[in-house]
Amino acid sequence: VNYVAATDDEALEAFQLCSRLEGIIPALEPAHALAHVMKMAPEMDRDEIVIMNMCGRGDKDIFAVAEHLGVRL
Repeated sequence: VNYVAATDDEALEAFQLCSRLEGIIPALEPAHALAHVMKMAPEMDRDEIVIMNMCGRGDKDIFAVAEHLGVRL
């Protein structure tokens, strides 16, 4: 097990990218993990595999994310 940190800004970037590209609204907790995966991926060999759990429901975080991004819903 390797524990790492991701900033809230990195998590919000990952949150937006996942929502935009995959149509999946991640919860903020796995968005932090996804932010780290996005940092790792360019350094990995093409035959390496990453498994990441996208737990939770992002719809509960929509208003907090929108507020942080300055978007009015």
